[in-house]
Amino acid sequence: MNIITKMWFSLTVILLAAWVCLTNASHTEESVSASKLTPPRSRRMVGGTLAPHVPWQAMVYISDSVLDGGYAGGALISDRWVLTAGRNLFVLKSRQHIQGTDPIIPKVYLGISKRAEAKASKEVAVQKVVLHPGFQNRTDWDNDLALIQLREPVVMSDRLSPIPLPERGQDLGNIMGRSGVITGWGWGINLTPAQSLKYLVLPLANHNVCKTEYKHIVFTPDVDDNMFCTGKSRYDENVCFGDAGSALAVIDAGTRDIYAAGILSYDKSCSRYEHGVYMKISSYLPWIHSVMRGDTENSAALRSGAMSSMYQLLP
Repeated sequence: MNIITKMWFSLTVILLAAWVCLTNASHTEESVSASKLTPPRSRRMVGGTLAPHVPWQAMVYISDSVLDGGYAGGALISDRWVLTAGRNLFVLKSRQHIQGTDPIIPKVYLGISKRAEAKASKEVAVQKVVLHPGFQNRTDWDNDLALIQLREPVVMSDRLSPIPLPERGQDLGNIMGRSGVITGWGWGINLTPAQSLKYLVLPLANHNVCKTEYKHIVFTPDVDDNMFCTGKSRYDENVCFGDAGSALAVIDAGTRDIYAAGILSYDKSCSRYEHGVYMKISSYLPWIHSVMRGDTENSAALRSGAMSSMYQLLP
């Protein structure tokens, strides 16, 4: 079974599990006892369902304590790079605290589905982190992306496999079922970090409706065209603290390709607000590819100079 087939199988398992879960109204390990007493729509990643193994899921770790930076999600996008939210690399997350401060080099764990598996044997050494150059240029959530370079390439297997980025023509208008799957270790029904990886199947939301919701609420995103939103799940569940940095995995309706449409930035909707807000990966592909290529300030000029010289040498 090749890597693409394995990724398709993995996401198919998640979607099938979601369907079974929705049909049977069976939820997370934290909500099992509560489900006997509480109707499904009152349960809240706040909520989520235990995920099968997700080969691209990363844990980006600073501390066990939220007050000391906490831990969150990330997505393996190649054998040496993890994509996450920039805010995950700081203890204090607001723009006023971050400006002029270097990001923390986090611990990164791959191939795990339980919090207890975040041990030295699953840790991958980090070479460097690269914040988007426009990170927090106006608000706390502007360009909320960071790339983490691993010191050594990871070996691809059925436990570790990157999720593809969008290709040309793949956009939010061509997603099967107009929904996606997100996995994470965010806060659960008791507002405590999950001990096991959870997932939610979430609908894509109307951009204008999402923008309007947060327009007049302080300390929330100014939703722009480089962002998109999801709404609550069928059972009123939502992303919550600690889910940021995880990828929303979607299926292209035409090709059936699986890819990461966005990286969760605003994970504080929980049970209070309707929408989670994501960085739209298709808007950031030039920057992502330039970092992964190892471009410097001189790279564009060097390429241009080489091409110019060759054309001048033509007879």
